[in-house]
Amino acid sequence: MSRIAESELIINDRGAVYHLNLRPDELAQTIITVGDPDRVKEISKHFDSVEVQQQHREFISHTGFIGKKRITVLSTGIGPDNIDIVLNELDALVNIDFETRTIKNELKQLTILRIGTSGSLQADIPVDSFVAGTHGLGLDNLLHYYRFESNEEEQQILQQFIQHTQLSGKIEPYVVTASGAIIKHFVDGFHQGITTTCPGFYGPQGRILRLGLANPMLIERLSSFRFGNHRISNFEMETSAIYGLGKLLGHHCLSLNAIVANRVRKEFSKDGKATVEKLIEKSLGIIESI
Repeated sequence: MSRIAESELIINDRGAVYHLNLRPDELAQTIITVGDPDRVKEISKHFDSVEVQQQHREFISHTGFIGKKRITVLSTGIGPDNIDIVLNELDALVNIDFETRTIKNELKQLTILRIGTSGSLQADIPVDSFVAGTHGLGLDNLLHYYRFESNEEEQQILQQFIQHTQLSGKIEPYVVTASGAIIKHFVDGFHQGITTTCPGFYGPQGRILRLGLANPMLIERLSSFRFGNHRISNFEMETSAIYGLGKLLGHHCLSLNAIVANRVRKEFSKDGKATVEKLIEKSLGIIESI
């Protein structure tokens, strides 16, 4: 087994992976990711006990217990580039031996759930509701840096999407399916649909301030897309990268989003913080039981 060089996997002087500043013993098998560093404490306040608290840059992590369930909640910051760091380092913590710098013979599967905020792309998915993403549809380019092979359904959705939106050439979309083993627990009280991931908040999500858009019909084309029973329910900035890297690395991933804006009806939540709190409470109740 070849040794991974110090320049490729950076381990700090306390034996922790560089960006996350976590040691292998400080990470739970069940992980909740949040974009906002301040949201970490909003989740861990529900823990019965917290045994680990670490921080490096925007990456804050708390590991503790709800009942007998050990959980790590970790902030990723915003965007697919940060997800590239987070997913690779989470996997390294469980599947690379830090002493020998070699990949372990027996690989572990993590359960990774994103709890975030998002904009609805359907008139009937209102603000203050919840969405569990059946697929991540990436308008970012992260997964194109890795060897990834889509399954048949993913290929069919992608072909139909490109034909419908005419997004090709400058943007090369990709589609990745959520973990079936996890999403089956998030049906009651959740809308389900394809979550689209954008590499920015303004132009990439069709917002116009002072700059003109290369794809001015983006919102309409995303909202009107259909593939069988599938439609695009919402968009945000992390899901496709989590699903893509999670699938490649063999982990179970699911993205859960509180809808704080409806882009079709042009509405914004009057109390997004309360909606996120409700999603946290509902999700933790389910996570504890699985």
